[in-house]
Amino acid sequence: MDSGREYGSSGSAYGAPMAGSTFQPKQIIQEPRNIIRFLSWIFALVVFACILNECYPRSGGDKEICIFNNNDDACRYGVGIGVLAFLACIIFFVVDLYFPQISNTTDRKYIVIADLGFSGLWTFLWFVGFCFLTNQWVNTTLVSEAGKDGARAAIAFSFFSIFSWGLLTMSNWKRYKMGIEDPLKDYTDPSHGSSAPYSYPTVASSTYQQSPFSNPATGSESYQPPPVY
Repeated sequence: MDSGREYGSSGSAYGAPMAGSTFQPKQIIQEPRNIIRFLSWIFALVVFACILNECYPRSGGDKEICIFNNNDDACRYGVGIGVLAFLACIIFFVVDLYFPQISNTTDRKYIVIADLGFSGLWTFLWFVGFCFLTNQWVNTTLVSEAGKDGARAAIAFSFFSIFSWGLLTMSNWKRYKMGIEDPLKDYTDPSHGSSAPYSYPTVASSTYQQSPFSNPATGSESYQPPPVY
């Protein structure tokens, strides 16, 4: 197998060989799509971990206030999309490991569509999250030194997540198109198989044989008139 090609790129259904092929987890893990998924998993972990650990400094009492302009919605949003992205990366990675063992092409189609839809949605949500956190951070006036690094890291990795999930969306879109085109790539319309028009068989005149029971005319010289009485 060519090392420069994605595993299963020549497969028969949605970018993977059909069930019964050799299971090669190492090559699946080394797929560009799963490398990007791993990076997305790391980015999501950094975002929600930084917000939970460093962006909730305690005020005078025991109440925790979000460091992003004292707006708890900003922290909740970052933690929410980060945790869901973290879990989704694990789930879709496990599905990718068992994807070549799925023999039903309809099931493969639904899995690819789910991965494509989730990746596209989270690309948009990370963009919204980056803009939201940045806006709240710019408007923050009182900031403790302990939470500055965590807030900046959450914003930075939210920005990186836009591109990682965007690349996942493109990869899944390519896999979806591959699944649509594969069943049709070897199909040939029988009506266009031959451009030559249909011709009826002809019989050569030289091969024609006259019936032996016929009495061919011998010409005017052999004609004899009937007798006169």
